[in-house]
Amino acid sequence: MSVLALAVTGRGLVDVAEPVIRADDEALLRGRAAFETLRVYGGRPFRLEAHFDRLSASAESIGLPPVERVRLQVLAGLVLPKAERGPPSGLALLSEIPTWIGEVRERGARCVSLLGVRAAVPWLLPGVKSTSYAVNMAADAEAKRRGADEAVFVDADGVVLEGTVTNVWWRSGDVLRTPSLDLGILAGVTRATLIELAPGCGYRVEEGSYPLEDLLQADEAFTSSSVREVMPLVEIDGRPIGRGPAADELQQALRALAAKV
Repeated sequence: MSVLALAVTGRGLVDVAEPVIRADDEALLRGRAAFETLRVYGGRPFRLEAHFDRLSASAESIGLPPVERVRLQVLAGLVLPKAERGPPSGLALLSEIPTWIGEVRERGARCVSLLGVRAAVPWLLPGVKSTSYAVNMAADAEAKRRGADEAVFVDADGVVLEGTVTNVWWRSGDVLRTPSLDLGILAGVTRATLIELAPGCGYRVEEGSYPLEDLLQADEAFTSSSVREVMPLVEIDGRPIGRGPAADELQQALRALAAKV
């Protein structure tokens, strides 16, 4: 996504082509930074406070200073002696929504399952949204190499975890299933919103630990994220998944809720 505007704490708006991070910043060198991505509807950011709450939790988990609510991305500060180290930097980037998202939603996304690591212990940073995204990017590239649009991580025991940048859902009858946060996955803000909206659309939500086969046998499946919203899945590991009503109904409900904010 191309950046349309860039703001830096203490400086305000700056030219998007201007360098704003030092080469020895830990965020750049080690990926020690927390971030959030949220969608803007009609000029208003959606569920901003929920994103701030998650950003604060992520920053605390990776040892960053407390987050001020004016920050949308927090960097770890410079790799300098303690006495010389400055305060963390905050960046806010504004970008357009990629056009491919609407195109893929129209036809439905193809997905592959890839081995992932369950974040079962604190040092694996369960639920943390950090900039250390190399594994996620590698998984996305592998999905593309296999002719798919995205990947879903499955642990060594065959338990479904999450997508590279999404939460995963599937429907059996009137029940929507999604992996539990106890599995160490990201607590998606859109995920939480869909849990709120589901009863009004006639669905009951169950959270738990589910094998991949449960997903493959579902009546329909989809993913959720702030940028992609609700994305129907029509194929997983080469096996077709029926396209049902839940994804479209929840997408409409999500857009209707965002319009009211």
